[in-house]
Amino acid sequence: MFEFPENYAPEDNHDHKRHGTFHFCVQDPDVEGLVEKIVAAGGKQRMPIREYYPAEKPYRMCYFEDPFGIVFGVYIHSYELTYSEGAYS
Repeated sequence: MFEFPENYAPEDNHDHKRHGTFHFCVQDPDVEGLVEKIVAAGGKQRMPIREYYPAEKPYRMCYFEDPFGIVFGVYIHSYELTYSEGAYS
């Protein structure tokens, strides 16, 4: 989860795109199913579903944006497993 202190706006000048959480990620083995649910609920798919190491490992992920502009990711595996050297080797 990313949240930067400078993203907070004064109480009298609230800009929801600059306030609080900037990015977070969830883990779900059914990225395709979650894509459908998020888009149906008003979210935006920000990229095609990406496959990491398609010939070697079963890693997939996708980024979305909620109606308030908060970007979040969905990975089928944990972040550290996806990006660690030697995972599933």
